[in-house]
Amino acid sequence: MAPGVALMVLSGISNQAGAALGAHAFPAIGPAGVVAMRQFAAAAILLPVARPRLSRFTWSQWWPTLCLGVVFSVMNLSLYTSIERIGLGLAVTLEFLGPLSVALAGSRTRIDLLCALAAGGGVLVLCWPGPTSDYLGVALALLAGACWAAYILLNRLVGKRIQGIQAPATATLVSAVIYLPVAVVLALHGRFGGVALLYAACAGVLATAIPYAADIMVLRWVRPQFFGVFMSINPVLAALAGIVLLGQQLDLREWLGVLIIVTTNAVAMSVAARRTGVGHPGGSAADPAGRVTSRRRAS
Repeated sequence: MAPGVALMVLSGISNQAGAALGAHAFPAIGPAGVVAMRQFAAAAILLPVARPRLSRFTWSQWWPTLCLGVVFSVMNLSLYTSIERIGLGLAVTLEFLGPLSVALAGSRTRIDLLCALAAGGGVLVLCWPGPTSDYLGVALALLAGACWAAYILLNRLVGKRIQGIQAPATATLVSAVIYLPVAVVLALHGRFGGVALLYAACAGVLATAIPYAADIMVLRWVRPQFFGVFMSINPVLAALAGIVLLGQQLDLREWLGVLIIVTTNAVAMSVAARRTGVGHPGGSAADPAGRVTSRRRAS
């Protein structure tokens, strides 16, 4: 159990540190350039492992896989653009409303209702209107959360139609192809190189390769239910990474909003795990790590 917890913490730190380092490349290549590198790294990791048999895919398998690729693309770009505008900690916290909404959707139990109300209160505390409020940044983080919710539902669907992680690997390839023109344009303008490329490459390794490998090993030591609940610590790790690596300080009100949403998410995921017998509202133990099984988004 202890090695599993240590690896989960390592995975979370690596993921959020990678996002923070990627943010250092924003001035040179922008969020789209960083996301492109992330997608290239994810495809390079997943495709050799999954070895998807693309020629054997039927249309009923292709269309949700293609949708998953588009979701990957929108989710990561909206998250990184939000990070640029409102900071890493707040963006990741708001994004976590996606899986929380899936966990609570359709439920009528009292505890789920309380979780929904608490989450709404946390968002209100976190995004209290003010003269410096960046509503576009908040909206983009919420869009990333909506994409994460769509990812969970699509992943559940493709998991029933395609064996293993062939679909997520193919979806990552689709997303990488979508971002290929971004890389080409940046390269032609001489912006896809030097320190910015190094930061983006580090983001790809730290936020994709290391969490992917760590999460595979984690599930040998901890139950999927515990894994799903423990993911709720990521917004706190994101806030700390923003402070240490980006100098993005949160005030007391913002920390309170983060903690409300993190606690709500942990409670909701725990309830969902007991209700469905798994650790993720998507109902599957197979979810790509970027992020063979993990509950981290491919990003």
